[in-house]
Amino acid sequence: MVLGTASHAGKSLTVAALCRILRQDGFDVAPFKAQNMALNSFATREGQEIGRAQAMQAQAAGIEPHVDMNPILLKPTSDVGSQVVINGKMFGNYRGVDYYRLKPRLLDAVGAAYHRLAARHEIIVLEGAGSPVEMNLKDRDVVNMKMAEIADAACLLVTDIDRGGVFASLVGTYALLEPQERARFGGFLINKFRGDLSLFTSGVDYLENRLSQPCLGVIPYLRDHGIDDEDSVSLERRAVRPPFEDDGRLRVCVVGLPYLSNFTDFTALESLSDVVVYYTRKPEEARAADVLILPGSKNTIPDLRWLRENGWEGSINAHAAAGKPLVGICGGFQMLGREIRDPRRVESEIEVMPGLGFLDVTTVLASEKVTRQATARLIEPKRFTSDQAAPLFIGYEIHLGETLLGKGTQPLFRLTRLGDVESRNDGAINDDGSVFGSYLHGLFDSAEGLALLLGHWRRLCGKKAPAASVVDPLAERERRYDALAEHYRRNLKMDIIYRMIDQ
Repeated sequence: MVLGTASHAGKSLTVAALCRILRQDGFDVAPFKAQNMALNSFATREGQEIGRAQAMQAQAAGIEPHVDMNPILLKPTSDVGSQVVINGKMFGNYRGVDYYRLKPRLLDAVGAAYHRLAARHEIIVLEGAGSPVEMNLKDRDVVNMKMAEIADAACLLVTDIDRGGVFASLVGTYALLEPQERARFGGFLINKFRGDLSLFTSGVDYLENRLSQPCLGVIPYLRDHGIDDEDSVSLERRAVRPPFEDDGRLRVCVVGLPYLSNFTDFTALESLSDVVVYYTRKPEEARAADVLILPGSKNTIPDLRWLRENGWEGSINAHAAAGKPLVGICGGFQMLGREIRDPRRVESEIEVMPGLGFLDVTTVLASEKVTRQATARLIEPKRFTSDQAAPLFIGYEIHLGETLLGKGTQPLFRLTRLGDVESRNDGAINDDGSVFGSYLHGLFDSAEGLALLLGHWRRLCGKKAPAASVVDPLAERERRYDALAEHYRRNLKMDIIYRMIDQ
């Protein structure tokens, strides 16, 4: 089990690296995180919702993501409350104090999911959350040391040296562990190291002597690994300054909504050398954009209100008036319509909110959530290219409610949900193809679909196409998992980790 001295110490990436290493070494391995808090989620083949990090780790392990890998998902709806997803289905909205009253039910869910998963796989790599020694929360724990006890797991502790305080965080964490908890730990891992390692040798010696635990490795800081992060907090670390001077690259601006979800929709775009993707909450920085994207949102109506209160409506109108591409994904698609209705007050106390009015569609939110994998083809590919072939887009839906198209409004896709025979309309597009929206997450993850959209956007913006072809996002993802595994393997004492597994 991989635990951390704090949030964002590198647990998720370490689990992914171990999953790929163990897979390369011939083991049938699966990831597991009892409880995840993230707005970045994924729909499994069975139509169940899990954290995106566990889907990423499953891909690193070479297996299909499954709900048993993440039985509890918390999706924050405010500073004090979250939507609770149990075993892949929405359970309800809870404030923190009320959520903890569910502990018996939560323990049953995580224990059953773990044992089902362990019965199907040879090795399970578990991930903790935050710190295992949050003393005010330990009696309610279902994800850290309580889960280690349920799984009878050997543990390692990861710390982030880049943020400073590595000695205090490691020594303090071990000091606060109960003796029986500490006995589970086989060593510690120092993550995100920069500089000359020889200058830190004495620090490693001190920690090994003080903790009576081996250092399992010092992992050098890994820049631009290109692997999906757990949540949008990583956007702050990946911030790119808006390129106000045109250097020939296609400039894609993603609006940094307060409840932005599934920002991993843009990983494939970020990997392209001739495209620059930047995220901003400042409307004046959208002036630099060739393409403006309204991303998914956990709270669409509150985020739409935030757009208006922070001066975004004028910037979006000016962008569209210039004929430049404007795209909405999921909640962003809903915002592009005429109106969003929430009669059951699923998201907020606001029952009706006028949309931005770029597409003649109306959305009615509902309490039942759609979580399905899907494929889609453009209904009129000629709006995007002279080639009549309609490439296949592959992705998934995670949304509340249904969007109804006005008379004469053209849908964007014919979409087929996994397991369904019949297809359905999805999304909407304006007459010249400069504005469109869709519920399909993963819109840019197929090579042919991505190439078509990029070509369309470049024509609208008067940009030349690059000489190189678009890299297949799925092949690139596999290459990056292998690179991550190699980076960790070079710096990790895998012999000790294998002994921990054997024992």
